[in-house]
Amino acid sequence: MPELGTVREAIERHGLAARKSLGQHFLCDLNLTGRIARAAGDLAIGTVIEIGPGPGGLTRALLDAGAARLIAVERDDRAIALLGEIANAYPNRLEIVAADALDTDIADLGTAPRKVVANLPYNISTRLLLNWLARIDAFDTLVLMFQKEVVDRLAAAPRTHDYGRLSVITQWLCTVRPLFNVDKRAFSPPPSVTSTVVQITPRPQPLAPARFATLEKVTAAAFGQRRKMLRSSLKSLGDADALLAATGISPTARAEELPVEAFCALAAAFDTGEYNA
Repeated sequence: MPELGTVREAIERHGLAARKSLGQHFLCDLNLTGRIARAAGDLAIGTVIEIGPGPGGLTRALLDAGAARLIAVERDDRAIALLGEIANAYPNRLEIVAADALDTDIADLGTAPRKVVANLPYNISTRLLLNWLARIDAFDTLVLMFQKEVVDRLAAAPRTHDYGRLSVITQWLCTVRPLFNVDKRAFSPPPSVTSTVVQITPRPQPLAPARFATLEKVTAAAFGQRRKMLRSSLKSLGDADALLAATGISPTARAEELPVEAFCALAAAFDTGEYNA
């Protein structure tokens, strides 16, 4: 690895104190960032995309692990000069995009296969993921760090407390594999919650036919009142009893009881209009 000093030294040199408003918790343990980079597999082909690199601890690890082309999307102007130092140390391999990831369609960055590897800002992590799921065909795999409670929701099975809208939409399109938890002391500043790295891999085909926007609408209604029976929680969609009858789902069932495929059936029936909406 080129001589860049420690991540903590780089933070101090550039005055890059973490900002709560940006959800920043910087990874400073290069052994850990190396482990995350290795979890993404072969980085030598296609494009690796990192969101919110900050002081570049994970950025260094991805380049050191063989990323031939790495695109780092960073909205914090204070980090751009520091990332420039890393780009100079790894010539022609790191491209810095000064932009807000929420306003950037990363599915159009670089060339396929695309891998997203990132320690996501906690305050926008689920919004980012839902944006990417809407264009999941553009990605080969995603290795991401979230709060542990978010990963629990991503991987949750029906009839569990954590199972919800995010579980359904993610598992409809992808397989979810939690990898490992991360010690709070690896961050600067340490977060108040446990973090988990997860591998999200697009399925060759979705679990069942459905439109993304409709599935979002159906799951939002169903889990918006998750304690209620579906005949009540789905009323905002129209004639809930007719919709449930069209799909053979019990009107007395609750959202957390349904598998992913059942929500897809509801979304498909809603779109076809084969009931009195």
